[in-house]
Amino acid sequence: LAIKDPTAVERANLLNMAKLSIKGLIESALSFGRTLDSDYPPLQQFFVVMEHCLKHGLKVRKSFLSYNKTIWGPLELVEKLYPEAEEIAASVRDLPGLKTPLGRARAWLRLALMQKKMADYLRCLIIQRDLLSEFYEYHALMMEEEGAVIVGLLVGLNVIDANLCVKGEDLDSQVGVIDFSVYLKSDDDIGGKERNVQIAAILDQKNYVEELNRQLNSTVSSLHARVDSLEKSNTKLIEELAIAKNNIIKLQEENHQLRSENTLILMKTQHHLEVSKVDVEAELQTYKHSRQGLDEMYTEARRQLREEAQLRQDMENELVVQVSMKHEIELAMKLLEKDIHEKQDTLIGLRQQLDEVKAINVEMYQKLQVSEDAMKEKNEIISRLEDKTNQINATMKQLEQRLQQAEKAQMDAEAEDEKLKQEYVNKSESLQNEFSQKEKQLLQLETDLKIEKEWRQTLEDDLQKEKETVSHLRTETQEIVNLKKEFLKLQEKNKQLKSICEDQEAALQELASKLSESKLKIEDIKEANKALQGQVWLKDKEATHCKLCEKEFSLSKRKHHCRNCGEIFCNACSDNELPLPSSPKPVRVCDSCHALLIQRCSSTVP
Repeated sequence: LAIKDPTAVERANLLNMAKLSIKGLIESALSFGRTLDSDYPPLQQFFVVMEHCLKHGLKVRKSFLSYNKTIWGPLELVEKLYPEAEEIAASVRDLPGLKTPLGRARAWLRLALMQKKMADYLRCLIIQRDLLSEFYEYHALMMEEEGAVIVGLLVGLNVIDANLCVKGEDLDSQVGVIDFSVYLKSDDDIGGKERNVQIAAILDQKNYVEELNRQLNSTVSSLHARVDSLEKSNTKLIEELAIAKNNIIKLQEENHQLRSENTLILMKTQHHLEVSKVDVEAELQTYKHSRQGLDEMYTEARRQLREEAQLRQDMENELVVQVSMKHEIELAMKLLEKDIHEKQDTLIGLRQQLDEVKAINVEMYQKLQVSEDAMKEKNEIISRLEDKTNQINATMKQLEQRLQQAEKAQMDAEAEDEKLKQEYVNKSESLQNEFSQKEKQLLQLETDLKIEKEWRQTLEDDLQKEKETVSHLRTETQEIVNLKKEFLKLQEKNKQLKSICEDQEAALQELASKLSESKLKIEDIKEANKALQGQVWLKDKEATHCKLCEKEFSLSKRKHHCRNCGEIFCNACSDNELPLPSSPKPVRVCDSCHALLIQRCSSTVP
């Protein structure tokens, strides 16, 4: 018969004891009452059984004075794995009467039972096998399937309400001994089945209500999270509204400033117009010395007006073209800026991806080196195993030779042969067992080697893919650099177009000022012509003598007429000359009104 593993037997016994203690505790609580005290015997036996289950397979830890085995270490891990257990751990540490780690572990178990979360805490602990391996052996109950079964059984304890006083109880010096007499069946237990069924139905209803309460708590927490998110979005919208209001106020202030500047410009232009009107009036007085000059100026002014009107029309057309080009350039600039922002965002994202790819490449290279080292070690182990198999084959051959010799010797001495045969059979069986074990190890190593090769192939494929992505990212970065260069060139072109547009706007302003001045001059000339149309000069026969010297006009004494007062003078009496900037020679003026004198050239002048 095969010998059973003693650790497996211990685990099975502890599992059965846990089943009995949990079942007895639930049944006795249903019959006694759902609220239990610390002096209740089945409850004390349950804590003792749980303490034995947690101590099974616990590693011995060295201390300064002696070796120590305690269950407080793994229970202290629950605080890190399950955040709700922090309150229990803190309250256990703050208890004044506890001096040993075992007492703290006992207090922790009692508090977890009162919270009805012992099963949840131990389930989180069992899932993390890698952390439990620091405290338990590989064959411990908490590391095997029996631990998961016990955690499942602990869920049934949620129907019990425990009211335990941990503060004044001496938990350090308690002796944990299991009382097996509690779990023996009696005739009184069989009679209360109907009552247990009723209490079980009531407890099922209580479990349903508790589960419903948990679901409602989860929905309330989710609603609280949604309310917080909505409040955050509301605050963001309020901030954006305030920013928009500030922007509107700034724009209104800028509009007010622009309007004030516009009024100042209008006032300045009106002042310039008045000054120009005064200058034009002074120039008009110089132009009125002869009709011929006025006609020539009129015709020339009409010609210039036509030319300037044509020029103005051309400039307006060019201005419209320039404005349209300006709008197109602005749109192109906006599109370019938007495209550049998007490409900058993509460049940032690509840089982040490149950094991540570099980190992944470094990790993959490190893993590849580790796998190569492991492959080397496994190759060495395989070579050693091959040497051992060769040695075993050699020993097998030697044993076969010895068996043949023993068979020959059996013919001579049967008694001795039986003894030797029995010894050789035992040795051969042991060697065959060792050989089968070595073959199994060799097969396992071959499978490990195949797995390592496949893993290495996958790593190489991933490395090739990462190289391809890196090359693709490099091409994309090169394209982004080219786009930057094109954007700089477009910026330079935009600057040049802006300078050209500004020069054209200045030229248009100068042309507009010249056109306004010429219009004003033409209007003044028209008004002067209208004033001259209503006057009639005297005939030559009627104007025979000078008004001042009363001498008769002749070839030496020519007639000069004052346009303002209508008097006629001779050239000797009208010697008052006035230099004007517009005429190369000084002109003659009237002695009485100081107006321009025009020489008579015909009998009647309109």
